Amino acid sequence: MSRTVFCKRYQQELEGLDAPPYPGPKGQDIYDHVSKQAWNEWQAQQTMLINEKQLSLIDPATRKYLQEEMDKFFAGEEHDRAEGYVPPSNS
Repeated sequence: MSRTVFCKRYQQELEGLDAPPYPGPKGQDIYDHVSKQAWNEWQAQQTMLINEKQLSLIDPATRKYLQEEMDKFFAGEEHDRAEGYVPPSNS
């Protein structure tokens, strides 16, 4: 049976992650309070930001920026989006 968490993004009980995604307290917080669905959505959002904004993960400022955007995303706050991104149509 899968574990559930009260997801801070969706404010309901949803399936939780199988393991913390990062080491340390931040990873444990995500493991305890973010659903698998929200984590997967964040991964897609983060990939778009990295690609569209041509971010370098070597740059500490980039990592700080992504951390801040992740916190906003999970809190349901307004967060940065990739400019000009148009989702594929299903036609």
